[in-house]
Amino acid sequence: MGPENDTEITEFLLLGFSEDPELQPLIFGLFLSMYLVTVTGNLIIILAVISDSHLHTPMYFFLSNLSFVDICFTSNTVPKMLVNIQAQSKVITYAGCITQMQFSILFAGLDIYLLTVMAYDRYVAICYPLHYMVIMNSRRCGLLVLVSWIMSALHSLLQGLMMLRLSFCTDLEISHFFCELNHLVHLACSDTFLNEVVIYFAAVLLAGGPLTGILYSYCKIFSSIRAISSAQGKYKAFSTCASHLSVVSLFYCTSLGVYLSSAVAQNSHSTATASVMYSVVTPMLNPFIYSLRNKDIKRALRRLCERETVKATVVLRLKKCP
Repeated sequence: MGPENDTEITEFLLLGFSEDPELQPLIFGLFLSMYLVTVTGNLIIILAVISDSHLHTPMYFFLSNLSFVDICFTSNTVPKMLVNIQAQSKVITYAGCITQMQFSILFAGLDIYLLTVMAYDRYVAICYPLHYMVIMNSRRCGLLVLVSWIMSALHSLLQGLMMLRLSFCTDLEISHFFCELNHLVHLACSDTFLNEVVIYFAAVLLAGGPLTGILYSYCKIFSSIRAISSAQGKYKAFSTCASHLSVVSLFYCTSLGVYLSSAVAQNSHSTATASVMYSVVTPMLNPFIYSLRNKDIKRALRRLCERETVKATVVLRLKKCP
């Protein structure tokens, strides 16, 4: 720990993955590609859900919200890293760092809550199919999403206020590609005991609680599927939640890997590398998981392409007309 700085902290340094100049173009190209695929894939999901009336159901309403949050999640971190690489700079302002940290917490929390809401949606659809549309009405769906935003925003605001009470040392290098909460806390010179208590309490309450809800929902789902007599009925019921289960497994496994790696090597680049999995790779894979395993999404995308093709043809014909 370095000596405490008497002047007001104005900036941090994001060290990223490597300081080797030869690797910077490779890292830039890789993350730019992943970012473009993430934004494009999730935008396609949103457009497909909006444009196709067959997808105006609770399941796809939650999926489109998840896609929007994934776009915001990656847009909060990756563009800044790309700009820093291009400008050959590692600087991020103090205000920018705290803001980035808060939005990272906000969107990560929204991912967790939306995945929980989607698990509840699948639970109602499979365990109470006859009452599904009554239980999952538009008002309740909107309320579930609103509560998710409020809970995530309150958590983000709390962590931001807790961070503002800390003073920082002269060592302001963050071994990460974005301003991650744990890294910032460990850079502080002042007492961080209260911050750490809040972080772990929030992790148990805001991550463990939703995970318990997801596990409970799937226990009930698997129990209901086992009671179905026909093999075709079992397959059809399971296929409706297979994509969601894949995304939940990917998100929680990668998040757990991040925190386990940070516990072993707190100040190494290994934590930053592991964080890529849940903050960049998972949002990039979500559209593929849902579209490749979902016939409704495939049909909607086909209709959307056909519609755009017809529009383009009409426009070309009108231009040719005298």
